[in-house]
Amino acid sequence: MELLKVENLCKVYGKGENEVRAVDDVSFGVPKGQMVAIVGASGSGKSTLLHMIGAVDRPTSGRILLDGQDVFQQNNRELAIFRRRQVGLIYQFYNLIPVLNAEENITLPIRMDGRKPDKEHLEKILDMLGLKERRDHLPSQMSGGQQQRVSIGRALFTSPQVILADEPTGNLDSKNSAEIMALFRRSNRELKQTIIIITHDENIAEQCDRIIVLSDGKIISDETNGSPKEADSNEI
Repeated sequence: MELLKVENLCKVYGKGENEVRAVDDVSFGVPKGQMVAIVGASGSGKSTLLHMIGAVDRPTSGRILLDGQDVFQQNNRELAIFRRRQVGLIYQFYNLIPVLNAEENITLPIRMDGRKPDKEHLEKILDMLGLKERRDHLPSQMSGGQQQRVSIGRALFTSPQVILADEPTGNLDSKNSAEIMALFRRSNRELKQTIIIITHDENIAEQCDRIIVLSDGKIISDETNGSPKEADSNEI
């Protein structure tokens, strides 16, 4: 069964001669528990597509359904709740709150929702991320790889329907990139997490179950990866 369905999705900027079709009639489905890479050159529309799936940006036309729910049939308040509860967004530059420590950044979406963080779940996430010794550290006291682990923890902590990662290793060296991909694979296996990763890195894409290639806003290839390559890291 498909957890996510994207149907005839379009995002158009400008009009007439200035019209740009950033995403042009894109359709695909993602089963629960699949780890998907969306690749393409700069300007191919992959980040625009991801932001629409995450309800950060509205499509010009088309539909996105998550677990049967038409995402953009919701009002702005409902969309804000949807973003906190149903999707976990991870960015290249972490987007952590500088005055909050690792634990506070991870639990922030739950606390913004007026809910009390589950301590047992928090310990499991911190253990998976290798952050138990860093839980009281501010972002400025952590390396780039550790900060990205915190941002992944923040996305995982709400147990969202789908994780959306936009160039999550783009700001990291090869060692930290391997560690982050090993974390994604582990959360995919152990938590049955559905993950979509935007990347221009062929090595990252080859570690996913499926690779979708975009060009000029259109899907030009959509192939299952028979033997995803494991991240080359012994740190996780």
